[in-house]
Amino acid sequence: MKEDKKVLVLLGSPRKKGNSAILAETIAKGAKTAGAKVETVFLHGLTIAPCKSCYTCQKPGSKGCSIKDDMQDIYRAMLEAEAWVIASPVYWFTMSAQIKLWMDRCFAFPAYAKDPFTGKKIAIAMSYGGNDPFDSGCINALRTFQDAWGYVGAKIVGMVYGSAMGAGEIRLNGALMKDAEELGSCLVTTASHKG
Repeated sequence: MKEDKKVLVLLGSPRKKGNSAILAETIAKGAKTAGAKVETVFLHGLTIAPCKSCYTCQKPGSKGCSIKDDMQDIYRAMLEAEAWVIASPVYWFTMSAQIKLWMDRCFAFPAYAKDPFTGKKIAIAMSYGGNDPFDSGCINALRTFQDAWGYVGAKIVGMVYGSAMGAGEIRLNGALMKDAEELGSCLVTTASHKG
């Protein structure tokens, strides 16, 4: 019997029921419907220290990051998953601090496996205030994701993002919610998403 594909959802909002979390949950629903097993990590509740630029992870024969905190469990989950969902609200014109901390610590990820980013499929979910993804800073974050994940050989399958201020308000955007669920399915079943 074929083992289920694994999808890791990384929630980068301080609100477990916030708008970016709702988008990620909807992507996860699509992935589950397509047969994936989903694990969700709420970054805000974890101890994740900033990278201290010690380069221990880059030395030959390194056993990984020198900082022993909750990232150790996240590295394991990242390795086990074929796909990741990265969810963040826009805070001060880019991604949240929670996501940025996690991304900075991804510097050590290659110490845990050979070419661990190569072939990983990624879905991005973002929410922002205002009406424009450009002047809100959402596009800044999306470009950062595109540059970073492309550089390390991962593939962004699709991105869903929309305007919402009040918690849960994103649900009112029916077209976006549909796109999010379809993205979850594409994350598991296809190489790319047109959303």
